[in-house]
Amino acid sequence: MMRVQYLIPAGVIALGVVLSSFYTVDEREKALVLQFGEVRKVVMEPGLGMKIPMIQQVVKYDGRILSLTTQPLEVTPLDDRRLVVDAFARWRIADLVKFREAVGSGGEMTAKNRLDGILNNAIREVMGGVPSTAVLSDDRTALMNQIRDQAKREAASLGVDVIDVRLTRTDLPEQNLAATYARMRAERQREAADERARGGEAAQRVRAAADRAVIELTSEARKQAEIVRGQADAESNAVYANAYEQDPAFFAFTKALQFYADSLKASTTSLVTRPDSLYFDYDTFVESLGENPAAK
Repeated sequence: MMRVQYLIPAGVIALGVVLSSFYTVDEREKALVLQFGEVRKVVMEPGLGMKIPMIQQVVKYDGRILSLTTQPLEVTPLDDRRLVVDAFARWRIADLVKFREAVGSGGEMTAKNRLDGILNNAIREVMGGVPSTAVLSDDRTALMNQIRDQAKREAASLGVDVIDVRLTRTDLPEQNLAATYARMRAERQREAADERARGGEAAQRVRAAADRAVIELTSEARKQAEIVRGQADAESNAVYANAYEQDPAFFAFTKALQFYADSLKASTTSLVTRPDSLYFDYDTFVESLGENPAAK
């Protein structure tokens, strides 16, 4: 009976020792087998493995691509115009042994802190060598590639591979935004004033050209009118002369009637003449008209 009481605990202990000899690594992980702090085995493939219980331990690390977002960082480009920059990086553990030696038991958290410092230094160094216009432009691919390459070289000592670096924000500091907006507004207002001045000048030129064209057209029209009027008068005189030549007496008669009609219009208020005036002597008046009918 006493032997059974000792066998049961011993069996439980033995079972625990056997179970602790096995470990699993899933497809998202990589692992190191350590013995008294020294690396004995690197496990890169998922599956079931064995270790020496109580002597060896398994440390697992994330085998996927990890992300790191930096805190807002002020940088000073070549033109001494301060900018606030945010960035994020994609990285992964490339060398487990070197990673363990670099970060110790701190794991991914310690690696992120050290990688954050590496990224900040790379951002400051790269952006400090270019003007702010290059940083604020739409195409910053070359700058991001330079930051990535420099961070990759420095992070290699951690056993880390920096895959990509992207700039998420590049803005002016808050205290500079108001002054910058005011300057931009003044520049736009100046440009608008220049455009209005150029537009007014162009409008004045158009109005002057239109006025000149009106004067030229009016003068030409008056010239043509005078020519037409002169031609009409010449034709009228020719008609009068032709009529006179055909029947001088009848022509004189019609001219006399026209004269009387014009002199006796309703607008005529009074007529002052002598009793012996030609106006009352029709025959003599007609004869006087017949002397030069074209002039009458």
